Amino acid sequence: MVHMKRLSTVILAACVLVLVMPAGSLAKLTEVGVMPETTPPSVPSCPSSTCEAVSRTTGYQVSVGSTHGPLAVPRDGTIVAWTIALGKPTSAQTKFFDANEGGAASAGIAVLRPDRHHKNLHYNLKLIGQSPLVQLEKYFGMTAQFPLASTIPVKRGDVVALTVPTWAPALALGFSKSTSWRASRSKAQCATTNAQTAQTQVGSFVQYFCLYQTARLTYSATLISTP
Repeated sequence: MVHMKRLSTVILAACVLVLVMPAGSLAKLTEVGVMPETTPPSVPSCPSSTCEAVSRTTGYQVSVGSTHGPLAVPRDGTIVAWTIALGKPTSAQTKFFDANEGGAASAGIAVLRPDRHHKNLHYNLKLIGQSPLVQLEKYFGMTAQFPLASTIPVKRGDVVALTVPTWAPALALGFSKSTSWRASRSKAQCATTNAQTAQTQVGSFVQYFCLYQTARLTYSATLISTP
């Protein structure tokens, strides 16, 4: 299920802006994070017996196979929508996660900017913008797209991340170690989800120490570049 009607309105407005630009100035529409299908397919794990979820953190994809930085913004522009593919956990699985991960499933996107003065750009990231959170349960088993009423300006090199203050069945498993994602957790928190670690304060810097291999976060973002 994709909310194409509202998204079409957003894109139509952007196209009107393009038409009034000087000749030779063209915006480009890009789905950041969408790649040719991988093996295994990027299908969220739930409701299998190995149902795993993203929880209480902000995370971004570091690599998918040989592709590094698939959620890095390729050019200056504006994020106008985001998309998430969700598994369909059973009622028992949903009840378990709701009880143990802070409440009903929810998520939004965050735009992060690397700290150029830090020796490791992936460890220290500044939150420069974020979308409203969306309650996800009614979209379980679907791919849902959410246009942004307030779009997010971005620069080349920014990273689009997924913020999950509770939990979300948006994790595909079974990849090689060359596929990995990183979370906004300290070294001591990599093996637990007990603490709330989502980065939600705009302007804050957070260290993304924890790297999780063989898994992929199933989200993307729609970018309209600056002409």
